[in-house]
Amino acid sequence: MTRAIRKARKVTDKPSLIACKTIIGYGAPTKAGTAATHGSPLGKDEVAGARQKLGWNHPPFEIPEAVFSAWRKVGARGKSARRKWAKRHGAMTEPDRAEFDRRQSGDIPAAVGEVISAFKAKVAGEKPAWATRRSSQEVLEVINPVLPDTVGGSADLTGSNNTKTASLKPGTKAEPSGRYIYYGIREHAMAAAMNGMALHGGVIPYGGTFLVFTDYCRPSIRLAALMGLRVIYVMTHDSIGLGEDGPTHQPVEHLAALRAIPALQVMRPADAVETAECWQIALESKKTPSVIALTRQNVPTVRGAGDENLCRRGAYILAGEASAGVRLIASGSEVSLALGARDLLAKDGVAAAVVSMPSWELFAAQDDSYRQQVLGGDGTVRVACEAATGFGWQRWLGAKGAFVGMKGFGASAKAADLYKHFGITAEAIAAAARRLAQ
Repeated sequence: MTRAIRKARKVTDKPSLIACKTIIGYGAPTKAGTAATHGSPLGKDEVAGARQKLGWNHPPFEIPEAVFSAWRKVGARGKSARRKWAKRHGAMTEPDRAEFDRRQSGDIPAAVGEVISAFKAKVAGEKPAWATRRSSQEVLEVINPVLPDTVGGSADLTGSNNTKTASLKPGTKAEPSGRYIYYGIREHAMAAAMNGMALHGGVIPYGGTFLVFTDYCRPSIRLAALMGLRVIYVMTHDSIGLGEDGPTHQPVEHLAALRAIPALQVMRPADAVETAECWQIALESKKTPSVIALTRQNVPTVRGAGDENLCRRGAYILAGEASAGVRLIASGSEVSLALGARDLLAKDGVAAAVVSMPSWELFAAQDDSYRQQVLGGDGTVRVACEAATGFGWQRWLGAKGAFVGMKGFGASAKAADLYKHFGITAEAIAAAARRLAQ
C-alpha cells in the first residue's frame, strides 16, 4: 500500500483511486472468499487452518515481541514532532496562543453573543418578512466576521441555502485560508467532510442543502450525533412551502426522521429572531450536532427581542396566558398560522395561548414544571400544527389533542395554494380547537 501511494503521488497531482484486491477470510481452508466468513465465527477448524496458512503459530492474545517492538517504534515517531509542536506553541505571542487555544477548545468568544443580541433587537424593531433561509444568511453576516472558526459551504445550492456571506472567501488549493467550500452535488461527502473537520477541531463546520436531501446526509449526521460533534446542517426548503418544485423536493417525513436520531438537535425557527437564537444554540453546543430547518417562503416576524434566548427552552408561550385552556403549538412557518387561529378563537370568546416549539429535543430536556406550564395541565386542549407528517406529535398532545398537518406527499403549486389544499390553515387549527373544547 505504501508503494502504491508513493507511486500515485509521483505519477500525477490529480486524485488517484487505489484498488486493494483482497479475499475475505483469506487463509480459511473452506470458507475463504465466501459470505460464510462475514458476520459469524469461522469455527475451530477454519481458524486452525487459517493460522497454518498464514504461518501464525502464536497462542491467542499473545503479541509477539517483534510486533510489539515495531508498534512501539511507530508510537515513538511522534515524540519529536510533538516536542517541536510544543516549542512552536510556546513561542507564539500571548494573544495568538490564547486565540489558538480558544479555537481548539471550542469556546465561543463573547462577541458572538453581542452581535446576535444586536441583530435580534434590530429585526424585532424592523419586523422584516423574510424567509428564514434569508434570516439565517443575515445572522451569519454578523457572526462570521467575529467568529473566524466557522467554515461554511453548500452542496451546489449556495444561492438557495444562503450559506455564503460577504466575509467568506472560497477555499482553494491556491488560497487554502478561504472559509467557504463549494462541495458540488455531494451531500453525503459534504456531511462526511464536516465530521472530519469537527473531529480535527479548531473549526466549526456548517453546510447547506435542501431538507429533503438530508436522506443523503443521514449516515454522517447519525455518526456526528454518535460521536458528539459540533456540526451544523443548514437545511432549507423545509416543507410544502417551497412550492412548485413539487413532492420530490417537499420534505414531509424528514423532520420526524431526524428527530428520531438520538443526541441530534433539530431546530425549526419561526422568524428572524428565532433563527438568530437557533444559530447561537448550535454554535454553543460543543458536543452536539444541529439541524436548522429553514423556509423558502417569506414569514412574518412574530417575536420581540429581549435578552433571553427563549429557543434554548425548546418551546415557550409566544402569545396568550398560561391559564388559557387551549394551547396552539407550532414550529417554523406554521407559528404565524397558530397566531391567526388564536385571533379567530378570541372572536368566539375562547382564550388560547400560542406555543412556539422550535426544538423538541431542547423542550424535552426541561423540567416537568416548565413543560406543564407551557403545555398546560392534563385537561388542556392542545392543537399542534406543522407542515409535515404528524408522526411523534402525540408525545406533546395528551388526551385532548389534535394535529393539523400533512397526511401524505405534497404537490406542485404555489405555497399559499398548497397550504389551503392540504388544510393547513388558521381556520383548520381553530376548528380543531373548538371541536376538542366542546
